[in-house]
Order: sequence, then structure tokens, then C-alpha cells
Amino acid sequence: MGDGNHSMWGHLPLLVRANSKESVEYILQALWRTRRTGLDAADRQIFRDILQLPNDSDLDPLLVCLRVLIRRSVYDNVNKDEIQKLFPAEVLPELQRLLTLLLQKFQKEWREDISKDQVVLPRLKSMTWNMANQNVERTEPTAVINLKLHSDVQPNLGERDVKFQLAKDTMEMMLKSMYCIRDQLSESGEMPDRHMVQNSNVV
Repeated sequence: MGDGNHSMWGHLPLLVRANSKESVEYILQALWRTRRTGLDAADRQIFRDILQLPNDSDLDPLLVCLRVLIRRSVYDNVNKDEIQKLFPAEVLPELQRLLTLLLQKFQKEWREDISKDQVVLPRLKSMTWNMANQNVERTEPTAVINLKLHSDVQPNLGERDVKFQLAKDTMEMMLKSMYCIRDQLSESGEMPDRHMVQNSNVV
């Protein structure tokens, strides 16, 4: 990590105020649990009690540093044995050892949490269409589109049908968008780890 983070690391020694390894472990787990929402007042009070800090102004810089460490150990391409390399030499050796052990302990579990959080879209298995009932009074002709979607991640849910109507003006607008998507895909080439809409009647 660069020299620009020098002041950030200066807050890590506050962890020495914790009475036990379990207290530091609790802090890391709570930070992970609240990674989307942020800490609430109760969590902050617990942290201040653990670290014997009078106010949030002393606590917040430490939390920023710990969240950076957590993110880099989980999201970056860092192996379990490489976690200690995240720390600059200025960090106390005992703190390096403690945080390395804890980050190694939770790295696999937290990465599994991330994979569960990722939204994997269903793929298009087939598409059919027909003209809407012309016997019903309509201002303009419409087509009924039926998409059959399949989830590779949740096969137990089976296939799902999605139906919608398209009038001529809506179809023209949709076609323009599809042509733009086609051009983007042609320029970008095949994009890994993305689920893209496929041609009709493709399994």
C-alpha cells in the first residue's frame, strides 16, 4: 500500500486497547456484517466500550482502516498466505500477526458471502410470439411476446414464462435498442461471467 495511507495506519494501535483477541474478532465480524448499512449507534457504543474510546471522532479513522483491510483481503486477488503483505512495516508486528490470523480465518467465509450476494440473471431459453386477439377492440394491432427463462443457479425453480405486449411504435423503439446492444457486443467481444440474452429457441 502506498505512502498516502501512512496516516491511516497510525490508528491501528488503538486495537491494543481491546482486552482480548475475541474482542478484535467481534469488531471485524461486525464491520463485515454492516458492510452495506454501516454501523448503528448500538454497535458504535460497543466498539467504544471495547476500545475505551470517549467519542466517535477517535473511532471512525480506525474503522476506515479496518474496512479497507477487509475489502482488500476479500475482494482483491489476495491469497490466504499473502494477507500479511497488506500491512506496511510501520504496523506493529503483534497487530500484523493478530489481524492476519483473523482475516485468514474469515476470508473464505466472507468470499462465499460475496458470491451469494451476486445477482445472476436467468437466461433466455426460448421466445415465441403471436398476434393479439383481433376480435377485441384495439386502437392498433399488438403482438404478444412469450419469453421462457431458465435459471442455472436455481434449477429447482424450473422455467419461468414472461409475457408482454408490443405495439408497432414500442417494437421500433425496442429494435433500435437491440441494434445498439448488438453493436456494443460486437465491439466488446465475448464478455466473461456475464449472462447475455441469446437468440430465440436456443437452449
